[in-house]
Amino acid sequence: MFTIGEFAGLGRVSIRMLRHYDRIGVLRPAAVDPVNGYRLYRADQLSRLNRVVALSSLGFTLAQVRSILEGPIDVAELRGMLRLRQAELHTQLEADRARLTGVEARLRIIAQEGTMSTQDVVVKRVEPVRLAEMTATAASFATRDIGPVIQTLYPQLMRELDRAGIRPTGYGIAYYEAADDDSVVIHAGIMVDADPVADQAFRIGDLAGEQSAATIIHRGSMDTCEESYQALAQWTEANGYRAKGFAREVYVDYDPERPDDGVTELQMPIEKT
Repeated sequence: MFTIGEFAGLGRVSIRMLRHYDRIGVLRPAAVDPVNGYRLYRADQLSRLNRVVALSSLGFTLAQVRSILEGPIDVAELRGMLRLRQAELHTQLEADRARLTGVEARLRIIAQEGTMSTQDVVVKRVEPVRLAEMTATAASFATRDIGPVIQTLYPQLMRELDRAGIRPTGYGIAYYEAADDDSVVIHAGIMVDADPVADQAFRIGDLAGEQSAATIIHRGSMDTCEESYQALAQWTEANGYRAKGFAREVYVDYDPERPDDGVTELQMPIEKT
C-alpha cells in the first residue's frame, strides 16, 4: 500500500485534494492505520482517481462524479460521457474566444473615440449582381452570433454549387434582414452566371443595386469589423446622410485558413437627409 503522500505523487494530485475526496466519499482510502490514523491506498485505486479527476476537470461537480462512479456505468459509457462533455467544452471555448475577441475590438473602439479615421469612406453606385445564396438565422447582430453562421453557410453553399456543376464568377457577398425579434436572417451569397434552378438547397436570384452607397474597406478578420462599421456610421452622419437598411459585406479577398489577411468592402446604402 501507499501513504497519502506517495499516492498523491503517483496520481499527480495534491494531498489536500485526496483528503477532500475522502471527506465527501468520492475516493476513500483502502485502509487507515489504526495507530497513527494515516490513510493508505492501493495501486488499483489510481483507476478511480483517474476517473474522478477527468470528470471533475470536465466540469462535473464532485456530487455528480460520485453519482456517476457509483452507478452501473462501464468503461465504454464513461468514455462516451467524457467525449460528449469534451465536445461541449470545446464549443464553450470557441464561444469564449469569440467573446474575448469582441471585447478587445470594443476596447479598441473606445480607445479611438474621437480619433477614428473616416477619410477612407467612398460613395459610389453599386451595380446589381446575380447571386447563388443560402440563408440561415443568427441569434443577433453580435459578431459572435453572426460569425459561426456565416462560416457554416459558405462551405455548404460551395459544396452544393459544386454538386450542381455551377462555378462562382466573382466575390462572396453577405447581406442581412432583421427578423421579428432580436435575431437576424443572414444571406450568404456568391456571384454566379447561371439561371435559377429548382429543387436545390440554394437559390439563384438578383441582388438589387444601389444608387448610392457609402463604402469602406475593412482589412483583417471579420471578428474585428465593428471598428470599420462604426467609422462608416460616423462618416454617414457627419456628411448629412442616413442609412437605407443594413450594409452588405463583399468579400474581396478571403481565405478561411487566413482570416486575418481578409479584405472586405462594407457597402451601406445611403440617402441625403
